[in-house]
Amino acid sequence: MIVFAFYLFSICVITGGLFTVVSRNPVHSVLWLILAFLSSAGLFVLLGAEFVAMLLIIVYVGAVAVLFLFVVMMLDVDFAELKAEMAKYMPLALLIGMIILMQFVMAFGAWETNAAAEGLRTQVTDLDVQNTAALGLILYDDYFLIFQLAGMILLVAMIGAIVLTLRHRVDVKRQDVVAQMMRDPAKTMELKDVKPGQGL
Repeated sequence: MIVFAFYLFSICVITGGLFTVVSRNPVHSVLWLILAFLSSAGLFVLLGAEFVAMLLIIVYVGAVAVLFLFVVMMLDVDFAELKAEMAKYMPLALLIGMIILMQFVMAFGAWETNAAAEGLRTQVTDLDVQNTAALGLILYDDYFLIFQLAGMILLVAMIGAIVLTLRHRVDVKRQDVVAQMMRDPAKTMELKDVKPGQGL
């Protein structure tokens, strides 16, 4: 049953990731991404990392994927124009993809399984430490620098996404706080002498 669940979740992860990239409708892409997240959570449960699985469901499915879906459905984004701009960089993207694929082939070609790997995976921490406490000890003790660098990479990616999607429209009135504070009241206000009985 565990082997069947592993292959089922693995196929769902690969299928969800593939259709996330190739789907023409961005709403469908987000839904396929949610399937990939849920299947990844199932793989984490099979590995005995229930805390990471619940984090994946709560944070990524419950917050990030729903936010993606909200942004895609609510913003007036011209996806045809974005795809036309993306087509210009397709040869460079294919070149980078081929380089990464060759690196994967070289890495897996030289891969050798250690006989003691299974025992080392089960003894990362002491046996009396719970799952969540063991994860905290590993992240914030052994791999603290790598964990902080991963957070920095995510911050740069978030800033890059904001910069790429920030568009200034000429037909939208925007508030200029500095111009409002530096205005001259004598030029912006005009007094009208309205006589009694005369309408405006």
